[in-house]
Amino acid sequence: MAPFLFIMKLLLLLVIYLQGFFVHSIIKTTLLILLLSSTLLTLGCASNQNIQSSDASSAIMNNLVIAEPLAINFKSEIAIARLSEVINRAQITDEQRAQLFYDRGVLYDSVGLRSLARFDFSHALQLKPDLTDAYNFLGIHYTQLQEFSQAYEKFDSALDLAPEHEYAYLNRGIALYYGSRPELASLDFKTFHTKKQDDPYRLLWLYLTEYEVDPLAAKYSLKQRAELVDERTWAKQVIYLYLGEISQNQFIKNLTKNVHSNKELTERLCEAYFYLGKYNQTLGYSGSAANFFKLALSTNVYEFVEHRYAKLELELMRTKIGINTQP
Repeated sequence: MAPFLFIMKLLLLLVIYLQGFFVHSIIKTTLLILLLSSTLLTLGCASNQNIQSSDASSAIMNNLVIAEPLAINFKSEIAIARLSEVINRAQITDEQRAQLFYDRGVLYDSVGLRSLARFDFSHALQLKPDLTDAYNFLGIHYTQLQEFSQAYEKFDSALDLAPEHEYAYLNRGIALYYGSRPELASLDFKTFHTKKQDDPYRLLWLYLTEYEVDPLAAKYSLKQRAELVDERTWAKQVIYLYLGEISQNQFIKNLTKNVHSNKELTERLCEAYFYLGKYNQTLGYSGSAANFFKLALSTNVYEFVEHRYAKLELELMRTKIGINTQP
């Protein structure tokens, strides 16, 4: 409505201007008709485009499956309480205490208490500097905090201690990916993918990184590598979506197939929302991407890679393009 009123004011000013110069009334009328017609056509086209875009978004949202947030396992809460009691009261060696700090950190991490987990991992390393998995977890947390230099350092330490630590390659690759170093990230993802080439998730992260370097080559490689992924694996649908072999609507309709519990559905939706967010990013649909990342966060599947980095995706979107990703 506001643009329309603005244009009408311009037309009124034009009439006054023409009257001031005593232009013939027929000329004035003709000009007004032409201007008004072009204005209405422009508004009509914009309206049609908005309606079409709205219809497409509505169709996807109507088919969207909403997850029931995963509840925190009460066993984790009890385990945290028991570990805390042992740490504070038991007479044990530094090595044993380090392992208990690490174990409690893993539990804190699993229920979304990241700061407490990071404190425990750091304390564990003070007591036992060769605790490989603690370095790996700290690297993950520093990546989520966008402290990439510290993340690289922690993953390097983990790999120095255990060169065959598969997930240190994955997590360092993710840190390099979000740190805008896709060429180096692809090397880690290739190493990770090579160790299990039929794993669709390893393939997807490799694809996302290679896409940043060369989109066409990345899609070609994805198609070739996808032949090793079992058709019965639901994540194969994500690959088909990225290859353009199925639409978003088809992908969403298939999300509930072969799901036998709410927990299984919530975990699947956490993954699906994240990869839908990444897919919409490649299409330039920032608003839709942000919404899917928010949906991934809403599942509360704290331990999943997709949940961890959905929040980081939103933070990076706010920084890079200033999109309103607030609730």
